Amino acid sequence: METITSSKQAIALEEKYGAHNYHPLPVVLSKGEGVFLWDVEGKRYYDFLSAYSAVNQGHCHPRIKESMIEQLGSLTLTSRAFYNDVLGPFEKYITEYFGFEMVLPMNTGAEGVETALKLARKWGYERKGVAENQAKIIVAENNFHGRTTTIISFSNDANARKSFGPFTDGFIRIPYDDISALESALSQEGVVAFLVEPIQGEAGVYTPADDYIRKAKEACASKNVLLIADEIQTGVARTGSLLAVCGNCTCQGHCERQESYTKPDILILGKALSGGFYPVSAVLADKEIMEVIKPGQHGSTFGGNPLGVKVAMTALEVVRDEKLALNARKLGQIFRSRMTKAIQKYPIAKLVRGKGLLNAVVINDTSESSTAWDICVRLAENGLLAKPTHGNIIRFAPPLVITEEQLHECCDIIEGVLREFSK
Repeated sequence: METITSSKQAIALEEKYGAHNYHPLPVVLSKGEGVFLWDVEGKRYYDFLSAYSAVNQGHCHPRIKESMIEQLGSLTLTSRAFYNDVLGPFEKYITEYFGFEMVLPMNTGAEGVETALKLARKWGYERKGVAENQAKIIVAENNFHGRTTTIISFSNDANARKSFGPFTDGFIRIPYDDISALESALSQEGVVAFLVEPIQGEAGVYTPADDYIRKAKEACASKNVLLIADEIQTGVARTGSLLAVCGNCTCQGHCERQESYTKPDILILGKALSGGFYPVSAVLADKEIMEVIKPGQHGSTFGGNPLGVKVAMTALEVVRDEKLALNARKLGQIFRSRMTKAIQKYPIAKLVRGKGLLNAVVINDTSESSTAWDICVRLAENGLLAKPTHGNIIRFAPPLVITEEQLHECCDIIEGVLREFSK
């Protein structure tokens, strides 16, 4: 393998040999620990993206690393042709942790979404009595659930869809955070599920009304329709609760006892489920739904592999033991308070929104402008990494292990750059 000695060299290699399906900031990273990242030249940065919330537990968390090393020395993969001695304990652990009866483990977030869609359709045919091939699933506008052909079929992002058709039928798209639109769609024949993000992360951390998910569940239940919560980015303590659907609850695995908790019929998890060490996703549901899947009807060679599930159990233990949901809630309030005061002074920014440590600052420029990108480049020069989304929105999502002192230091950096761009 070619040895990388400079950022310029690494970027040139990617540009020449890699598909250009991403547009990264010009920073080449080589080391991570906790809330920090270092580039090839040794410069240290605060990470305010957390690999799109995959490293909630911080980079290279020592407990997760040791767990992975331990499992690497015994068994990494069997496929699901055989049982292994780690999957059963993981399935018991994660179902009790999140309050469901069964789990179907997969690898990536998109696989988790595809699994939930297949599960809902099969439930619709075999339990609800929908005519074969007539099932419909409601989705929200500006959603982001992945990039498979089926998933982009119900996206309204032109860049994600153009030249990738023909698309998969069977989806009804409605405005996000609009219960009336949901109720209208639910009246259509053959509806089996409503797939929704409790907070739309990729859309710019769009946070709906506090009672949106609760009312959505009630509307779905009244029509015998499944509520599918995509918590791939919002789950595992990111929003100040174990799940975004937990409202203001910080309990671990007993959320059904809390008045503010809205239990989805199907829950999709990924990203931070493994703390950034290994691709692990999971779809959770109760038996009445999950048991429609029979042997040979769905699966993955790597899904439920011993290495992945061992890492995931430890990653969830870290969230519980280090009280990361509580830290995210407390520090998120501090962040939004400081940014709200900052945008009153610096007109380059016009709005702050979010929950827990999933937040966004909306830049006062058009989505076609380069202003948000230029601000992120300047933030990187000042030692903080963040990334624009939808052109003029900057998402700020540090690892949940960040301390209050570190957060204030990062707010100082952000405010300094906003001040500079407001001159």
